[in-house]
Amino acid sequence: MKVGIIGTGNMGTILAEALLEGKAVSPSNLVVVNRTKAKAEKLKYKFKGIHVAYNSEETINSAKLIFICVKPHDILPLLKQNLHHLTPEHCIVSITSPIKVEWLEKIAPCSCARIIPSITNRALSGISLLTIGRRCDEKWKNRLIEMFSNISVPLEINEDITRVASDIVSCGPAFFSYLTRRFIDAATTETKIDKETATILSEQMLIGLGDLLKKGYYSLPTLEEKVCVKGGITGVGIDVLDTELEDVFEKLFQATHKKFNMEVNEIEAKHIPL
Repeated sequence: MKVGIIGTGNMGTILAEALLEGKAVSPSNLVVVNRTKAKAEKLKYKFKGIHVAYNSEETINSAKLIFICVKPHDILPLLKQNLHHLTPEHCIVSITSPIKVEWLEKIAPCSCARIIPSITNRALSGISLLTIGRRCDEKWKNRLIEMFSNISVPLEINEDITRVASDIVSCGPAFFSYLTRRFIDAATTETKIDKETATILSEQMLIGLGDLLKKGYYSLPTLEEKVCVKGGITGVGIDVLDTELEDVFEKLFQATHKKFNMEVNEIEAKHIPL
């Protein structure tokens, strides 16, 4: 089965690389297109056999399963421009949270779904968030679950938790990378350790933490209990975090949801018929 990817920016490229390396799609069955053709050609150079299309029309005509990986404000106009190329046999998949599946179904005459990937999928790990349209053919739902099981743990979610689930799964790696970077910077500022050593130690600590959780040795709460001996040094550090962080994560979710709602309202007002 031919698979098309429209848009090979950061997430489009990550998705393509994960699907290919996870053997979910073979290079000869992948058709990609990007406004800047050179970005799509980079994928073809790395994975021999990929077909680089001239435009989105060629991609849709060549493949039945189409992943749309362009900016949120460009997705619905792109669909409208290509309506005469879409058939009931197609399946359209958006990978961005502000685009509701019901909007896709209002425009496209085919099966529709949304899959929100994570950068962790590039390592064939982590979660991918799946929302299936009401008209989506069962064969497409099963096919998507099968494909994404090769690169992640697909989790079907309801529309009302899309943003918070995306914050955790998709934005979370960036949030915790930022916290780790600040952790490293503080270590180099307050002690004699150099940045390279602090970075190596921190990266390996995170890898080890992930392995502990993956292998089921500890849950997050039990891990904290094991390391945090009462009256010990770790406990003093936890006390500082407890005091200084206060409601920082509550504010984080408030900010992401505010931005998300603004985008949703703007897109709906501009592109969704009453």
